[in-house]
Amino acid sequence: MQGLLWFLRLCLAALVLVAALAALPVSMAWSAAPTIQSLTGETRPQSWAEPLDERLNLYQIQPNLYRSALPDNEAQSMLKELGVTTVINFYQRSDSAWLHDPKVRQIHLPFHTDRVDDTDVIAALRSIRQSQDLGSVLIHCKHGQNRTGLIAALYRIVYQNWSKEQALAEMRGGGFGGEQRLGDAERYVQQVDIEQLKTALESGACSTNPLALCAMKAWIIDVLNV
Repeated sequence: MQGLLWFLRLCLAALVLVAALAALPVSMAWSAAPTIQSLTGETRPQSWAEPLDERLNLYQIQPNLYRSALPDNEAQSMLKELGVTTVINFYQRSDSAWLHDPKVRQIHLPFHTDRVDDTDVIAALRSIRQSQDLGSVLIHCKHGQNRTGLIAALYRIVYQNWSKEQALAEMRGGGFGGEQRLGDAERYVQQVDIEQLKTALESGACSTNPLALCAMKAWIIDVLNV
């Protein structure tokens, strides 16, 4: 009899544990994902960007995509080792001051996160995907935190099917720094219509808004060329 009671109690405890785990919020379930040790010794999910160089705030997002702060002359040899063939810059200052390798394409798409719109994001994401056909890509801004973090998060969501919560967790907890300045980037991620972004990217549209300036320019050019 005592053995039966012990068995029933064990079954009840197991059921309670299963129910509690099922009720965990998505964010907590995500935090339980497989982890690795970073260069600094901290534990991080395996799917998060891997730290490579602290001085440059350089991380590998996936095998052919990297993110960093504004590089300098010393970074050129490292980028060559990584096989980077395109550098996409979201900072206002051009890369021509430090990047002198004619084999590396320079794409300059400056923007500010406090007034970013779908046009900026679509141009950045489309440039990344097209450039990946040619080799590895580095994206950067000044510190490799705010603007770069925004585009990296949206790349995760649009092309890797992450949820907004997962992408925001990496943006804030990935060790990139600048957490106090991420408010505008986070608000954009939370509010943007991802399906509209995907539709625009697939169709070749420059914006999700047909009345956007870039769309109107394209329409005028088409009319004049008729």
